[in-house]
Amino acid sequence: MEMNLVNILSIVQIVACVFLTIAILLQNRAEGLGKMFGGGGEVFRTKRGLEKFLYAFTIVLIVLLVVSSLLILKFSA
Repeated sequence: MEMNLVNILSIVQIVACVFLTIAILLQNRAEGLGKMFGGGGEVFRTKRGLEKFLYAFTIVLIVLLVVSSLLILKFSA
């Protein structure tokens, strides 16, 4: 029973890693070092639409990855 659960959690972890990679690659990138030092010209910017969804989806995937890793550690020991 426990080995089956570990296999399912491993598959969940692989799928979460693939989706996390895609979500990170789809997020908006900065224009370079100038934006990092405040040269972007934008004082305040909120996330909207797809950018907000990708941000929240990335956080959910990170939490899922950490929880599945801890559960694999618990059930495999």
